Amino acid sequence: MSPRAAWRLERLGFTDVSDYVAGKSDWLAAGLPTEGPGSSTPRPGGIARRDIATCRPDENVGTARSRVEASQWDRCVVVTDGRVVMGVLNERALEGDDDIVAETAMQVGPTTVRADEDLGGLLHRMHEHRVASMLVTDPDGRLLGALLRDDADRALPGHPEE
Repeated sequence: MSPRAAWRLERLGFTDVSDYVAGKSDWLAAGLPTEGPGSSTPRPGGIARRDIATCRPDENVGTARSRVEASQWDRCVVVTDGRVVMGVLNERALEGDDDIVAETAMQVGPTTVRADEDLGGLLHRMHEHRVASMLVTDPDGRLLGALLRDDADRALPGHPEE
């Protein structure tokens, strides 16, 4: 909103008013809630699962494996303290030596998508390339969750599977 609109809201008695400079597209890409026209359109950020197993780069593979085993996932996303995605420990890496640090064993720079990406187009690509899941991040690369292709199929009934 503009500074003028923020001032007007403050004059009307609202006390928690902010000027969000980055704009609507950044808001949507961050997976933040929306209202109004188009808000019911399914997007990756809205259906991504938030319970994905994570570890820090300095944690060892044994710790990451324990988190994966306690979850429904087959991999562990390596993130910074601020949840920026650094890499992924896949099944092969998780079978490695317990004492190796995640940063050494991870696949660097996994493919990610933004929370506001067109779900139909993304789903088409996932089917075409036989991708079962995608990591969803905000514009700053922070992990929001994992989008499962099966969840996307259910969110877009009638979408042709490839």
